[in-house]
Amino acid sequence: MPVPDLAHSVRPLTQDPRSAAIFCDIDGTLAPIVEHPSQARVPTQVAERLRDLAHRYARVACVSGRRAVDARGLVSVDGIDYAGLHGAEILRAGEDRPQLAPSVAEWEGRVRDFTATCDNPTLHALQVRVEDKGPIVAFHWRDVPDEEGAHAFLRSLAQRASEAGFATHWGRKVLEIRPPVEISKAQAVRDMVLETRPKVALYGGDDATDLDAFAALDALVAEGHLDDAVRVGVRSAEGPEEIVRRADLVVDGVEGFAEVLEQLAKSS
Repeated sequence: MPVPDLAHSVRPLTQDPRSAAIFCDIDGTLAPIVEHPSQARVPTQVAERLRDLAHRYARVACVSGRRAVDARGLVSVDGIDYAGLHGAEILRAGEDRPQLAPSVAEWEGRVRDFTATCDNPTLHALQVRVEDKGPIVAFHWRDVPDEEGAHAFLRSLAQRASEAGFATHWGRKVLEIRPPVEISKAQAVRDMVLETRPKVALYGGDDATDLDAFAALDALVAEGHLDDAVRVGVRSAEGPEEIVRRADLVVDGVEGFAEVLEQLAKSS
């Protein structure tokens, strides 16, 4: 079903694509949420549309909790940028290796050492999946036999991590142990906007970490770095209600965001 007033909502970008930037999340925005991250797929039509937009807009980038190289492998579009690990690293179009923030890199070994101590029989019995993302380690409990028990176990693990000096972040049925330094999609979006200097920017996302990117756009407009911004909230059953409340445009699921991309392609 077409989104009402979609063309009007994205008009600030489509009227002058060369002065506009497009940023978006991947999982839950471009690709449906699945039981295991490795099973995620970005529809071919969506990837093709991103490839087209990269030729027409000032900048197109995916901002993901995945590692940047994994994000690029999932989306399969070489002509755009990828900010990985929630903004801790960036892989620019045409480059082979991502750039990791030095403040994050120096904690990588300590995060791995701590999370290695969490590998115990209880974790295995609960079938919690551990994802090593370098300086960030994620614990997934989606669709495990005892989700309530797994969540309770991970709450205790998060407390231990905090007491040990690490940062913790909760997402959609995932706990991340992170370095205790600033890591956010807000910083990634801010850096890319200040580097490219578009007049208008759009960000689309579905989860709590995407609210940070919304806040970055708010600040960039308030500071005069952007003339306008469009925040697209991708509504889902598991997503935070604040995504809908803070969005300028709300769409339903990945199909709804695909319609946004299609409309962005209809530039003047």
